[in-house]
Amino acid sequence: LRVLPAPSSLSLAAARLGWPLQDVATVSLVGRPLPTLNAHLHDGARIFVLSADGRTPAALAELLNARGFGATRMTVLEHLGGALERCIDGRADQWSAGDVAALNLIALECRATEGAPRLPLTSGLPDDAFRHDGQLTKRDVRAITLARLAPTPGELLWDVGAGSGSIGIEWMRAHPTCRAIAIEGHAERQRFIEHNRDALGVPGLQLVAGRAPDALEGLAVPDAVFIGGGVTVPGVLDACWARLRDGGRLVANAVTLQGEAMLVAWREQHGGTLTRIALADAQPLGGFDTWRQALPITLLDVTKPANGANGTFVDSPQPS
Repeated sequence: LRVLPAPSSLSLAAARLGWPLQDVATVSLVGRPLPTLNAHLHDGARIFVLSADGRTPAALAELLNARGFGATRMTVLEHLGGALERCIDGRADQWSAGDVAALNLIALECRATEGAPRLPLTSGLPDDAFRHDGQLTKRDVRAITLARLAPTPGELLWDVGAGSGSIGIEWMRAHPTCRAIAIEGHAERQRFIEHNRDALGVPGLQLVAGRAPDALEGLAVPDAVFIGGGVTVPGVLDACWARLRDGGRLVANAVTLQGEAMLVAWREQHGGTLTRIALADAQPLGGFDTWRQALPITLLDVTKPANGANGTFVDSPQPS
């Protein structure tokens, strides 16, 4: 095996444009869906995109227009470092180059137009960032839930009773290597998940069409489990706990008395913490404003013992 060192296409592109390479994000669309780019679109961002083929620049321009980034400057660099090297410049909303050489790299200087969605890096995206039918973990509760789930690079989440997929989607947005499986049995909500995962830049989110616990069979072992719907379904909590890896986290939310009772009983057997989340928004009342209470949420947060024990706890008297 002979190794012939050469500058990478990224290094050559940075040199041609005068960009500091360490400040430029890199997204590969080679064998990956185009919506992968959506997670990286921010006003002012510089991005190198590794193209799948000569049709990628035109498809990318169309995506940028649809996402409110039509003012983005696109630079297509063909055959970098070769005798046929060529540079094509233009704006996404005026792109007319058509197909280019199959071997190309695209440099983007992102510019958002008025009204483009602003998607922060923190958890708790606006509720209107998701397509849903009301079965959505609302923004503030979602941020708290994700903080308890505590995603770290490379980990796998099960989002059980996923609804619109918001928890799994934001889990994957936390780091490019985070993975998630959304389990959802409602056909229309499955379509919502498919739309939302693409729109928010995590097309790799795996959708399992089915209901827990039966739909959990054969899935990869999770590092964390979120149960947003179905805590009262017989066997769901037990199946998730059994499949969760040692040291993994289980977080479950309940809004009904029956769901809360299940979580209380679960905590008595397995330990963990219970948190009551009660939020209120200021809303009009006649000529004034008043607080409108949202339905309170009971959140269970429990870590599976790393030694494989069943996690049973017995409360001891506390000093007064």
